[in-house]
Amino acid sequence: MPFRTTALRTALMAGVALLAAATATTAPASGAPAGPEPVPGAAAADAGRAAPYRVTHLKAKTDVDAVARTGAAIEYVEHGDLIVRATPAEVRAIHRLGLRTIPLSTDPSGPGTMAFPSSDAAYHDYAETVAAVDAVVAAHPTIASRRVIGKSYEGRDIVALKISDNVAADEGEPEILFTANQHAREHLTVEQALYIADLLTGQYGSDPRISRLVDGRVFWIVPMVNPDGAEYDHATGTYQSWRKNRQPNTGTTEVGTDLNRNWGYKWGCCGGSSKSPASETYRGKAAFSAPETAAVRDFVLSRRDPNGGKQRIKAAIDFHSYGQLVLWPFGYTKATTVTNMSADEYATYETLGRQLAATNGYTPEQASSLYVTDGSIDDWLWGQERIFTYTFELYPDDWTVGFYPPASDIPKATGANREAVLTFSEYADCPYRAIGKDTTYCPAANQFGMTLASTSGTATAGGSVSTTVTTTTSSGSPQQIDLSASGLPAGATAVFFPPSITSGQTSTMVISVPAGTPPASYGVSVTGTGTSTTRTATFGLDVDGRAGCLGANDTDLPIPDLTEVRSPITVNTCAGNATGAAAVEVHVVHPYVGDLVLTLVAPDGTEYVLRDRTGGGADNIDQTFPVDLSGEVANGTWQLKVYDAAVGDTGTLDRWKLSL
Repeated sequence: MPFRTTALRTALMAGVALLAAATATTAPASGAPAGPEPVPGAAAADAGRAAPYRVTHLKAKTDVDAVARTGAAIEYVEHGDLIVRATPAEVRAIHRLGLRTIPLSTDPSGPGTMAFPSSDAAYHDYAETVAAVDAVVAAHPTIASRRVIGKSYEGRDIVALKISDNVAADEGEPEILFTANQHAREHLTVEQALYIADLLTGQYGSDPRISRLVDGRVFWIVPMVNPDGAEYDHATGTYQSWRKNRQPNTGTTEVGTDLNRNWGYKWGCCGGSSKSPASETYRGKAAFSAPETAAVRDFVLSRRDPNGGKQRIKAAIDFHSYGQLVLWPFGYTKATTVTNMSADEYATYETLGRQLAATNGYTPEQASSLYVTDGSIDDWLWGQERIFTYTFELYPDDWTVGFYPPASDIPKATGANREAVLTFSEYADCPYRAIGKDTTYCPAANQFGMTLASTSGTATAGGSVSTTVTTTTSSGSPQQIDLSASGLPAGATAVFFPPSITSGQTSTMVISVPAGTPPASYGVSVTGTGTSTTRTATFGLDVDGRAGCLGANDTDLPIPDLTEVRSPITVNTCAGNATGAAAVEVHVVHPYVGDLVLTLVAPDGTEYVLRDRTGGGADNIDQTFPVDLSGEVANGTWQLKVYDAAVGDTGTLDRWKLSL
């Protein structure tokens, strides 16, 4: 179970001290089932309270799903290792699988050493969240309004914020839903929702891209789905690591339902939730038995058009933390094409999901790739209402920080999703555009297509790169198209020659990058706004930094199990030291990136760890890592060291690039 770093160090020290005892009481090395394990704390034993454990000795990916079927709440996944929160009964069930558990805390009341520090005051509690929504409405009454969509178990209002250029009317525009804080302890998700509210309203009228979205979309933001649980988690001044709502369960002293296991599509079907009220993943006595999920369900159903019943909400994101993942349905099955999921639909989810993840550095994958879940909001929104929906698992990708990153991290954590949110919103009218099948699935009277002659390019800081934008009339009459770009590096500009064209014509886009721009990769969104249709395309911009300070190795290098391999790049034309804004771009083909440790080795032997077994069961690495190399002489032979720390999956280092 991840805690705040300071408390975690204490917990881990206790865990290390208990390791010998834990090994004696958990499953033996032979894999035979073990007897009952002592539960951390007498009170926990009496109440059957869930406690945090590390689960080790996983032998196959199927073991992760088997642990999930016990009802234990899996909080972090890496190959051969899990962090879970489990009741005594669930621990015994894990042992029967032949796995070991190591307790991470001996405190019977939970992580009691985690006092709410004054630095975390920037997080919004329930009253502050409602006040923040009201402040947005007061500041922007022509484009924002608030409504109560239901009540929590304890009677708190569940509030939704509407943002649209004609906020008092239903205009028939594509609607987008953002939900947050289904799980009580995931307070950062509330901040993400409020960030989006401030972004859309605060920059309306000044940012052309945001203005177009607000004019052409209807946004609904529910920043706190689980207000009772959120308040309970921090109300005493001590984090309770509480996940569920606060609804009592008849016939037991256990409290709470896991809201994201209480949705009606495939509820309780597939071992992805628990029937035990003591479990962290308790699914409730019936689908929508929690008033909070019922309230959001009723709101979504209310958005069906009264004339014909067509759902007006076209796209949705449900925010969770943590892990830095972009997840798509289905969670209840590992299959990609099943009832309610065609090959084109899955291809759209995967293609768009990877595009979104390219903007924020997250890992994209189907939800069940981590482990099977049933009764989730994503499965219901798509399976029941055909709403294209994703889950974003927010910052951090580090279980030692976990659910409680310091408030000082809020700006960078929420701001990292700006481009993903805007790109997703642009696709809301027709997500099939991501696979080039918008004319098939979203026919319109007048449509145009837009492509880029080169979809990627490289610019040295202080230089420029160009591409050709080609448009075609897909159906109906030609239309006038205004061109723009977003997602550029700070200070960079994109100029179109000409800036406005008629469909069937071309334009040249020139991106100019200012000197001093840090080397990195950017997903630049090129938008064509026509009189009746909007189209987007993505240009991959690589900024390489100082001329002569670049290197690349495109030679494929196999990565065997439990083996370290090294790929060299020699730089000999870069004067002086490397910079504090150096970058390492890595492309690895591998079916389970949680196996891998990536390390940059400087010419003098100094090592810089880029990635240490993060990303869980996702496949492939396509990522640029910023590194401060200002203390290193630039010229010499640099090495990318790749270590596969587990067995069962192998891969290949496809290529890597170094910018100093």
